[in-house]
Amino acid sequence: MSAPPAPQAPRTFRTFQAGGPGGLLPEWLSDPKVWRTEVLAGLVVALALIPEAISFSIIAGVDPKIGLFASFTMAVTISVVGGRRAMISAATGAVALVIGPLNREHGFGYLVAAVVLAGVFQIVLGLLGVAKLLRFVPRAVMVGFVNSLAILVFVAQLPELGRVPWAVYPLFAGGLALLVLLPKVSTVVPAPLVSIAVLTAITLGAGIAVPTVGDKGALPSSLPVPGLPDVPFTLGTLTTIAPYALAMALVGLMESLMTAKLVDDITDTRSNKTRESIGQGVANVVTGLFGGMGGCAMIGQTMINVKVSGARTRLSTFLSGALLMVLCIVLGPVVSDIPMAALVAVMVMVSFATFDWHSIAPATLRRMPVGEIAVMVITVVCVVATHNLAIGVVVGSVTAMVVFARRVARHADVTAVTDPDGTQVVYAVTGELFFASSNELVGRFDYANDPDLVVVDLSGAHVWDASSVAALDSVTAKYAQRGKTVRITGLNDPSAELHSRLTGELVAGH
Repeated sequence: MSAPPAPQAPRTFRTFQAGGPGGLLPEWLSDPKVWRTEVLAGLVVALALIPEAISFSIIAGVDPKIGLFASFTMAVTISVVGGRRAMISAATGAVALVIGPLNREHGFGYLVAAVVLAGVFQIVLGLLGVAKLLRFVPRAVMVGFVNSLAILVFVAQLPELGRVPWAVYPLFAGGLALLVLLPKVSTVVPAPLVSIAVLTAITLGAGIAVPTVGDKGALPSSLPVPGLPDVPFTLGTLTTIAPYALAMALVGLMESLMTAKLVDDITDTRSNKTRESIGQGVANVVTGLFGGMGGCAMIGQTMINVKVSGARTRLSTFLSGALLMVLCIVLGPVVSDIPMAALVAVMVMVSFATFDWHSIAPATLRRMPVGEIAVMVITVVCVVATHNLAIGVVVGSVTAMVVFARRVARHADVTAVTDPDGTQVVYAVTGELFFASSNELVGRFDYANDPDLVVVDLSGAHVWDASSVAALDSVTAKYAQRGKTVRITGLNDPSAELHSRLTGELVAGH
């Protein structure tokens, strides 16, 4: 008789626990504290999205409700299909800048068509693995990205503090004080929500006339309705919208992936960048079909959600979009009375919390290599000057690669030792041989005075590219012209494989 099977450890259900094993709800839904945090975070973000979405609509040259519809559909869709939990996607200024000229030149139908096509491009780029390129973004560029975002968020608030009634300034100062002091007393309710409620109550109760959310534009009174873009489906339309769509797709992916990486660092969790890339595409296709202006991840609102409010799940992302429409349609008159000073105070605090102050501390700057400081500064300057995060990240990354190449190239060296009998000379080459270092390799040999046998010892080097193989071939050719023989030794396996495949094919007349 066989022995009875050993008892197995009870199975745990981390993903689906509520309602018992095999239940249909995520485990965090059974925690009231998580519910409270996520719901309140979603409400705060929804409030902060309204003036931003309206402002971006103005930049794009469309009706304010278009930006609000885009924020609604982007947030709700990405909460389901995105790869980074708790990150907020909505209508953004970067996308508005890219897509705005198309709207002004060809009309709103072309803008919507471009948004849909941009989403298709993002899905394709996601499937092709564009998210993997994020690993080539250096830390100095990431720090510059974060700092430039903080600066842009801050600068965007300055117009709301200029040429306004004097009452705005004490309201703004009071809002900042609440945001700083409340978390030290209690974190049960997010400080931004309390600050917005208190300042709104003060302005309404005292009858203080200050700029409000309603002054930014009329809020929608109904949900968006799906439909196809009102454009001719011809090759001419495609060629018109394609450049704008591709630019929007690249800018949107760059901002979204960089923001996702930032949230990864803040929460000590990993996100699925490929899923996020595809999800951004799906969200933009849905947004376009609902008549929205498109969008991507938003750093300011994401920081409110994750860093200020402590949200960690998809629920806050979903609610930020859903509550946005509820606030507009059901509570429109109340929301319209929120003083802009309250929202400006929140965004200013977000900018200060986002900025990496440690990166500019004197002690840090003294220890950092000059090249990395330059990369960070160049990234910040490019982003702030162009208001385009993608341009700053690309320029910063290219600069970092140039700095790295120059630094590594200096480590390549050549030393010569001649045998006592004078029959041969051994050149020991050390370091990394690639296009930046191998260009000077050819000039390090004494072709005229060396003996008939020349040994090039590469045991302390690595051959990385065709430029290095071409340089070695040039050295061999120059000695051959003088009737001398070159023997290359010490190649490691990858270098030997590359050298054997390319040698003799790169230098004319070799």
